[in-house]
Amino acid sequence: MKKTILLALAFAGLASRSHAQNATPPATPQYRPAYHFSPAAHWMNDPNGMVFYQGTYHLFFQYYPGAMVWGPMHWGHATSTDLVKWQEQPIALYPDSLGYIFSGSAVVDSKNTSGFGKNGQTPLVAIFTHHDPKEEKKGTNKHQNQSLAYSLDAGKTWTKYAGNPVLKNPGIQDFRDPKVSWHEASKKWVMTLATKDRITFYASPNLKDWTKLSEFGEKLGAHGGVWECPDLFPLTLNGKTHWVLIVNLNPGGPNGGSATQYFVGNFDGKTFTPSSTKTKWADYGPDDYAGVTWNNTGNRRIFLGWMSNWEYANQVPTSPWRNATTVPRELALQQVGQDIYLTSQPVKELSKLAQPSVTLKDVTVSKEYDLASKIKNTGDKFQLKLSTKQLASFSLVLSNSKGEELAIGYDKAKNQYFIDRTKAGQSGFSNKFAGRHTAPRLATTPGTDLTLLFDASSVELFADQGLTVMSELFFPSEILSTLKLKSAGAFTVQELGYTNMTPPLK
Repeated sequence: MKKTILLALAFAGLASRSHAQNATPPATPQYRPAYHFSPAAHWMNDPNGMVFYQGTYHLFFQYYPGAMVWGPMHWGHATSTDLVKWQEQPIALYPDSLGYIFSGSAVVDSKNTSGFGKNGQTPLVAIFTHHDPKEEKKGTNKHQNQSLAYSLDAGKTWTKYAGNPVLKNPGIQDFRDPKVSWHEASKKWVMTLATKDRITFYASPNLKDWTKLSEFGEKLGAHGGVWECPDLFPLTLNGKTHWVLIVNLNPGGPNGGSATQYFVGNFDGKTFTPSSTKTKWADYGPDDYAGVTWNNTGNRRIFLGWMSNWEYANQVPTSPWRNATTVPRELALQQVGQDIYLTSQPVKELSKLAQPSVTLKDVTVSKEYDLASKIKNTGDKFQLKLSTKQLASFSLVLSNSKGEELAIGYDKAKNQYFIDRTKAGQSGFSNKFAGRHTAPRLATTPGTDLTLLFDASSVELFADQGLTVMSELFFPSEILSTLKLKSAGAFTVQELGYTNMTPPLK
């Protein structure tokens, strides 16, 4: 998380903090997501410390309770038993004399390697970056250090370790966002740390004493911005284990601003070796960033991102909160040609929201097909599934009486999926918001399946079993209730399913 420009923004924000608090814009309940997590009020960014323990998914997140713009970071906290209904909890970690509480991770220390456990209690241990703004002003490049906190009541309350920091900065401007996990083969904890323009791996027997293992990526992957928020985990494909290294960066994304790239390869407990040097993206849309995965979920690998972009995250027109997460996504691997790609699909738990659906068979689109007249009672929180045996150029256009429209589709000539929000409502808050964004189609099959998730002011596109994913925000002045399929040529949808997504009970 964070960068110099944002710190400048923060200081500006702090200077006018009381003004910002008093000048909260009118509430915008029409943009509040129903099945994505967003805090009741104020600012949020990166998901942090995600860990599953005793039947509960814990989601911590970068949070500033003083305003709707970025400020001194805390760890907010929310919990869920099903990844669908989230309950916001009291703030978990507050800034202290060592600095703000930047991004990090949390682990279940079941062997009590840290010694924090007492009387047989299993400690949850959070590993996070302390960012010291006073040290930053000195220009020593030693203002970001890694620290610990632990919980002995299943994440309800946290105690910071008296020996913080446990990993001191050797003098690297950007030295943050530790993702820690247990490496069973070497019987040690491994920390994956973003260190400016590369990833540095460290190992520890007890979470307190860390030894540098190796570095990765100085000259590999996308380097349009600073590397942040990494993750490292194994996934199995056809009986073989591969390691996935996620690296977020800002800016430098495929559609501008922040984005999430990844590498697939091998990790031997010390060194990560990629199987391909091709730059790959977990999500091509402009509004998925800082995504990492839950710890302690067994064979499932569940990813969650922050659904915004640093290009305009401080300006999006929502109130009294600003920003939300993506839906939780289950990750897997798929081989296409000689390359192995990461796939993302919405977690199966989301299906519990689905109300009785409308299913249409063999829909032939000749120029234009009015979907709204077939579906009836369209809202702004729904899932649309579409499958075709022969993919052709098409667009799904959502519009309203104000002339606003959002177009989502596929361009066969360019072999690209796209989302065009150029005319989808408010965009004056940033000259970098409006636009048509594209993603390559990676699948080589003639047909496809698409899943689209709409939730008030966002859409997530999952194409080809999750090989291509896009996340996008939009802010219409009224619901985009007209749905039309358009195609200049022959395009037949074998099956189309529309399902309202019932908001979870608050």
